[in-house]
This record gives sequence, structure tokens and C-alpha cells, in this order.
Amino acid sequence: MLRVAPGLLLVCLASAQSFDVATLKVSPPPKGNEININIGTARNGRVTLTNATLNDCLKFAYGLVSDAQLSGPDWISSGVIRFDIDARAPADTPREQLLLMLRTLLTERLKLTLHHEERALPYLALVIGKNGPKFSESRPDPEARARNVTFGGRISGVQLSMSGLAVLLSRFERQTILDRTGLGGSYDLELAWALSSANNDTAGPSIYTALQEQLGLKLESRRGPLDVLVVDRAEKAPAEN
Repeated sequence: MLRVAPGLLLVCLASAQSFDVATLKVSPPPKGNEININIGTARNGRVTLTNATLNDCLKFAYGLVSDAQLSGPDWISSGVIRFDIDARAPADTPREQLLLMLRTLLTERLKLTLHHEERALPYLALVIGKNGPKFSESRPDPEARARNVTFGGRISGVQLSMSGLAVLLSRFERQTILDRTGLGGSYDLELAWALSSANNDTAGPSIYTALQEQLGLKLESRRGPLDVLVVDRAEKAPAEN
């Protein structure tokens, strides 16, 4: 019978949570007033985030969709300090494992301390309209990936999940939008609408009208318990790579 020395299993598990190579560095803020909907990528053993706030990084790592699900110092969401992350592991590493490794990377390099709280918060639920969805499921293609437009109110998606769509809508509209469609596949879709920002003068339908007419989806106002990630401490300058 194989006997494991005390502490050895913990060491093995810890090493499984580490990337082979990882860089996390401060990057300059974007120019102008462009909307940053950076939700990162985690595929083929590689995790990347570019010009992302710590809020962006944490939302990606923990599967959160909006700033309402995060609480902490102002600087983590203000955009004054942003980060570039490029981390690599074996190509067959599952996405879920990559995100766990990203959490460890952020914790170690930025000396994070976090805790979770459950709070009753308002949100918009993305649900299927009465006549059903108006988009098609993607054909299997390992080389295809979601294409996300980062300006205006437009999303052109290939192999985009409903949870991914909810995240993008949350970033554009700056509201908490959660996927409640029950659709678990990946889809090809096109959506265009006029942003609800007070500074936006682009002509077009509201997000509510566009979702119903173009995708057969709708948004419902709800309130309920949501998990909130609280940042107790974080360094602005990451530890050396």
C-alpha cells in the first residue's frame, strides 16, 4: 500500500494550481473613453487578460458578471491601475482548472485577501421570450471562438454561450445581467442596440427591444441573494514574475 508522507498531498495539490509560466504586470490605461468589455480568454492551456482592472481579473477568475458582485478599494475598478496577464499551462488543462490557477496567481502576486458575502441585490435576468430564441447553435469547430466587438452597442458572436452573452451585456450596460435562459450550448448570433449611457447618441433600439426582436430573448427585473466577493486587501504593484 502506498503511504503518503504528511504534507506531500498538499504540496502536490498546490503545484497543480500553478502555471508553468505566468506574467502579471501593470499596463497603461486605454486611450479616450472606449468601453472595456475585456472578459479574458482561457483556452488551450493559456489564460490572457489585457489592460484589465483588478475587478475585470477577479470577475473573470470567479465567474462574476458585474461590479455589483465585487466590493473593495476604489482603485480596483477605477481603471487607474490595470494589468496584463499571460499565463500558460499544458494545453489539455480544463478551463475550470485554468480559472482556479488564475485565482491562485492573483492571490500570490497581488497578496490578495478575500471573503464572500451573500447580499440581496437587484439584477436583470436574461430569459427566453415567448416565441423562443431566434439564433442557431454553433457547428462544432475547435478553431472558432467568440468575436466580441468593443465599441458601440453591438455583439457579433461565434460559439458564444448565454452566460458569455450575459457578461458582455453587463459590461456594455453596466448593470448586473445574469443568464437564466437554461440554454447550455454555444451559439452564433448578432445583436445591435443603442447603449443606455447618457453620453450615447447612437440611433437604434433599446437593449430590451433589440433582444426581443433580434434574438427572441428578454430581460426581467429581479431581486435576490447574490454572492459578493469582498476584497479586503490587494497590492497595486504585483510581485516579480
